Amino acid sequence: MMEYWLPVIWFGVIGFGVLMYVLLDGFVLGLGILAPFAEDEGQLDHMMNTAAPIWDGNETWLVMGGAGLLAAFPRAYAIVLSALYLPVLLMLVALVFRGVAFEFRFKARRAKRFWGGAFALGSMLAAFAQGVILGALVEGMPLQEGKYVGGAFDWFSPFSMLTGVAVMFGCALLGSTWLVLKTDGAMQRMARTLTRPLVLVVVAFMGLVSAWLPFLDSRIMDRWFEGANFLWLAPVPLAALANAFLLWRAVMAEGRDAAPFLLSLLFFALGFAGLVLGIWPNIVPPALTIWEAASPPSSQGFVLVGLVVLLPAILGYTAWSYSVFKGKIAADVGYH
Repeated sequence: MMEYWLPVIWFGVIGFGVLMYVLLDGFVLGLGILAPFAEDEGQLDHMMNTAAPIWDGNETWLVMGGAGLLAAFPRAYAIVLSALYLPVLLMLVALVFRGVAFEFRFKARRAKRFWGGAFALGSMLAAFAQGVILGALVEGMPLQEGKYVGGAFDWFSPFSMLTGVAVMFGCALLGSTWLVLKTDGAMQRMARTLTRPLVLVVVAFMGLVSAWLPFLDSRIMDRWFEGANFLWLAPVPLAALANAFLLWRAVMAEGRDAAPFLLSLLFFALGFAGLVLGIWPNIVPPALTIWEAASPPSSQGFVLVGLVVLLPAILGYTAWSYSVFKGKIAADVGYH
């Protein structure tokens, strides 16, 4: 019994950690992607100050997801790192570069413009790399007897490039709706102006990626059409369509500051849910299941004990930090 349920629990934990990272760090990456649209250095200061008190706790979720994958599914961890070493390395370097630029820019005097550019570049590369990793995983890994048999650049494909660009625009949408939520005046007007075309572009990318999925070798969409599966899975795409409509109405209506951001988060969550339902029960498409990739039950159970203590602490700290720094951020208020 435990051999069956422990991998299921860990699959859920890792999925939750990845989703939390995407939702919480996505809008900070979006701020960097939108940095070139700032009218001047003061406006970029304002944009970055909206996230300054809470951004550096977001990578906790990325670490938890990676550590959980290593502890619970070591075979999957080995395959993913072997196949995606280069995009993973690009993501980590870009995140470090972004973090350094975020802090150094507030201290710099003569090099402030340089660090602003570094913040933008690091954010773009990190978001693009995350999209490439996602696309390569969804597309499937060439496996033989549970081992990766592909080359160093097998992740490079039209589909992974598409998902890389799609994630960049998705993060930009999260960033613009975050600014709508956290600012007012000229900054909020600029954010609303950027949000409207971004909604259309992100919905178009979501549709394009969804239309491409049935033609992938991983056959990730087969599960949706097996037997009566589509009947009980249909609420996910239907909810995504309804969410897209509500999001468009929210960004077109003046005075609705929270709705665009919350609906953007929900749009990401629904897309993530659709992919997980398509992949299940594989952790590495097309054929490595969570039970085949799992570590011994004793190892999973031991680490799960620590998670039971750690996860509530992370959730509590995250909720507390967002509650402390809730509300609008004025242009003349800085965290640093």
